[in-house]
Amino acid sequence: MARLTVAATAPFGADVLGRLARQHDVELLLTRPDKPRGRGRTLQPTPAKAVAERLGIPVAQPAKLDASVEIPSGTVVVCAYGLLIPESLLERGLWLNVHPSLLPRWRGAAPVERALMAGDARTGVTIHQTVKELDAGPIAAQEAFGVAPDDDAGVVYARSAEIAARLLDDVIAHPQFTPQPDDGVTYAEKIAPADRELDLSSFPDELVNRVRALSPHIGARLGDLLVWKARVGESGSFEPIEVQPAGGKRMAYEAYLRGLR
Repeated sequence: MARLTVAATAPFGADVLGRLARQHDVELLLTRPDKPRGRGRTLQPTPAKAVAERLGIPVAQPAKLDASVEIPSGTVVVCAYGLLIPESLLERGLWLNVHPSLLPRWRGAAPVERALMAGDARTGVTIHQTVKELDAGPIAAQEAFGVAPDDDAGVVYARSAEIAARLLDDVIAHPQFTPQPDDGVTYAEKIAPADRELDLSSFPDELVNRVRALSPHIGARLGDLLVWKARVGESGSFEPIEVQPAGGKRMAYEAYLRGLR
């Protein structure tokens, strides 16, 4: 059992945090400040903070990181954190980043979403040393897995979290690093509003991949509808399967159409 600090914010990071806490002594969670959410715009904890509070893990929520931040352990695991880590902190100990792609492919903010949008049939998890350059640190461990045609981002993130926790057990105990290759670098830009729009003039399989990439956490848009599941029909056209009208609940697309009659 190792003593760790974890830096995480998003659901993927929360999942990895919970898995690490089963095997290691997580002394502190670094996470982003609470944000107002929902119709009432009340402050809500980050997903990682909610897990930490349930497990009794101390939490720190600095708006930015600098040399004044206290890090109680010599090893820090970073996973879907979202804040820039200055060199003054990186120099203090071993910082390990969990990245859900086969680096150097899909460096950046949205590796799972971009892999699915691109129709990648294979992705994976990389554990690498955190450095100043974006997701460019030397690799300690990497494992690939196949992506089925109907897997969405939720499935890929869950599989990635399980693999990440297992890889980290060995890396934390025996850290050894290999430089990332220079060939094959691609970047996964943050998901923008335009990325959510479904343009029916696009190829149907591209539209289905976009829906998979944005489900179940963001949602693709077809006019006022959120589309959570879709397929290429027997006629070769794009067919929504599960949708959500504005202000409504998720439902089968056929039920939505019946409601319009």
